Amino acid sequence: MNFSKDLVAASATPLVLAILAEGDSYGYAILKRVRELSGGRLQWTDGMLYPVLHRLDRLGYVKTRWETSRSGRRRKYYRISRRGREQLEVQRRQWQVVDGILRDLWFERSSAPGQPLLQES
Repeated sequence: MNFSKDLVAASATPLVLAILAEGDSYGYAILKRVRELSGGRLQWTDGMLYPVLHRLDRLGYVKTRWETSRSGRRRKYYRISRRGREQLEVQRRQWQVVDGILRDLWFERSSAPGQPLLQES
């Protein structure tokens, strides 16, 4: 399934912040976690993720630090900040509203609960 660029862009901030709320991470591990959480349906790229991380850093939603692995490779780690946790909560509430509206539109709850209004083609 291909996801529209608009949907991927809109969901990037809450997804990254939620992943970082699980614990500190670095770029490649975040990409793997998105793939894992989506069952392989979302395949983010470096070119999509790093601008999001840089924006979150500029906004003060994440903090960064460099670490050197045992192999000698340097990695930039990202940690959600207090401000980032506050923003994650705002995003969570907003997405819950959107989810509720779409569920109301897509499923007739009054006449046939769980029956889709839209038929898949």
